[in-house]
Amino acid sequence: MAGDVSGPLPPLKTCLEAILMVVDEPVTDVVLAQVVERPKDEVAEALRELAEEYAAQGRGFELREVGIADGAHGSRGPGATGWRIYSRPECAPVVERFVRDGQQAKLTQAALETLAVVAYRQPVSRSKVSAIRGVNCDGVMRTLIARGLVEECGTEHETGALLYQTTGYFLERMGLKGLDELPDLAPLLPSAAEIEDENEA
Repeated sequence: MAGDVSGPLPPLKTCLEAILMVVDEPVTDVVLAQVVERPKDEVAEALRELAEEYAAQGRGFELREVGIADGAHGSRGPGATGWRIYSRPECAPVVERFVRDGQQAKLTQAALETLAVVAYRQPVSRSKVSAIRGVNCDGVMRTLIARGLVEECGTEHETGALLYQTTGYFLERMGLKGLDELPDLAPLLPSAAEIEDENEA
């Protein structure tokens, strides 16, 4: 990881915030410490300070330390915890209204492309969807989940990453009885092996 970073990094808290904004699952302080190349205790203290700062400022989001599944994002055994940013509970009515009102809006091109990747490669992790599209898909995936078109369906054995699949509502909206009725576009999408080769290149 260190070889991928050139030049001086921003302040520790700034780096942690940037990472926490893109993770789709809670991430341990061990993994964060490895990424920012700082001592684990220093990272843990910075995370606690960030959580306190957000709470004191009354932000619309909060940083929480939550329990995570064994093997997910650097966890080690039962009782492992990780950090992730969540919207504040007090903001739930506004967030729910936004999601509900957004149900009537048309899907963006990015959302349609992401939905197609999930449909043809399911079950698939967010990272693989992002690899196929060539851009980060976290925000688009959250939109698809909120609209009931995509849902979680377990975890990847090797990495612990969450896997996603399309829903019954997706089939209903597409007018399909089953996934076998999808047009034959799968050969146009890169295989898992091709994605791995590109990531290693």
